[in-house]
Amino acid sequence: MLMANFRNTLIAAAFLLSVSCSGTTDNNNVDTTNSTASTGDSIVSGRVIERLVCKSNPAQSYALYIPTGMQNNVLPIVYFFDPHAAGALPLNKYKALADHYRFILVGSNNSKNGTQIAAIENIWQALVTDTKNRLHVDTNRMYVCGFSGGAKTASSIALGHREIKGVIAGGAALPDGTPAGNFPFSFTTIAGEGDLNMTDLIATNDDFGKTSTKHRIIFFNGIHEWSPESTMNIAFTGLQFDAMRNNLIAKNDFLIDSYVKESKDTINSFVNGNDLIHAEAACTLSAALLEGLSSEVSWFKQKNASIKGSTGFQNQWKERQTLLRQEETTKSIYMQQFQQGDLNYWTSTINDLKAKSKANTPEAAMNQRLLAYLSLSFYSITNHFVQASQDDQAEYFDDLYRLADSTNSEAWYFSALINTRKNNLTGAKSDLLKAVDLGFADKERMLTQVEFQVVAKDINLQEIAASIK
Repeated sequence: MLMANFRNTLIAAAFLLSVSCSGTTDNNNVDTTNSTASTGDSIVSGRVIERLVCKSNPAQSYALYIPTGMQNNVLPIVYFFDPHAAGALPLNKYKALADHYRFILVGSNNSKNGTQIAAIENIWQALVTDTKNRLHVDTNRMYVCGFSGGAKTASSIALGHREIKGVIAGGAALPDGTPAGNFPFSFTTIAGEGDLNMTDLIATNDDFGKTSTKHRIIFFNGIHEWSPESTMNIAFTGLQFDAMRNNLIAKNDFLIDSYVKESKDTINSFVNGNDLIHAEAACTLSAALLEGLSSEVSWFKQKNASIKGSTGFQNQWKERQTLLRQEETTKSIYMQQFQQGDLNYWTSTINDLKAKSKANTPEAAMNQRLLAYLSLSFYSITNHFVQASQDDQAEYFDDLYRLADSTNSEAWYFSALINTRKNNLTGAKSDLLKAVDLGFADKERMLTQVEFQVVAKDINLQEIAASIK
């Protein structure tokens, strides 16, 4: 049982959670009338450049991908914001789509969770100034995309800059306290079925339904993570369709017809598999994407009405709503248990969630979301106690963090920091190596961590930092 004298602090830390987590496009679709001038930089295409320093602000840098052989063409651009400032990560993940749709991709190496509004604006100004000066950017087609905290950053930028034509937001949506409104840009929400924020993302998309903002939500079978390439492909298709609707590029019937065929096949597959919830969602998505572009919109709307009117759908919908209510109730129970400090309870609960999240049942995705909720909860609480130098409490919750999310590099970084404070240098070195092996990439944070600097030679800090990819 944890000591009672820090329970109130624990509750406060827990509440921080509320503010934390195929057709080929032809050359006629490249607008050459609205571009920025190049400064003559020789930048290679077809390869992710991990770090370009902004000339007007050397403290800022970004990763860049120009579609193969397209460095001299005027192209649309997508600015990416990763929650850990890993600018190259989404570019490596989606560079094939950039080649296919002929989009320039840019990833900030500075924007990350916790960045203040003023700093975000500085990052954006440095990015947009440098890319406009260096690259052939179609200034009529500038987009932002982010994941988790990066999604809120992307949304924040779009809200303040009318030149942004579309937002793709994965794992989170609008900045905290910002309601859905009548925005001049399109809004694409991406939600993993196992994402702890899925219910919030659905609610935000529903709120957009009461506005004039062009919007859609895309689901994928995954957790709180950057979406698969196949899911982002649909989001990028949506940007193309937006541009066609707004007469920024020529209408591409081949791309439209290809999308219609693939979407119909997907919907029929869901129906044949009696997955009517996903069939209805796919109908809604396609109708939104194709509005004003194809007469096939009527097929998707009629199919949607037929599915929603069926007894099977009504039963599945009620079951889904029951599970969502159960999820919220379970979270409330967890909030109470955060105060108890019962290791047996949490060990049993986490192991049960892991087992159930892998089962082929309707509850599996809910259990994935609950497991992700606990991971974020334990992160927030551990971080609070680390910052407060309450190492015993931090160690307890970090043990739970690693139990719930053993492949999360941040959990092992915390463990290394706590072990260093407790003079367990062998454990600290092992945990740092584990963190790096699991993808920890913030070399500057590691090297400037005061606790690690004091024992740098004992734990081979420089060698560990050098192994960061």
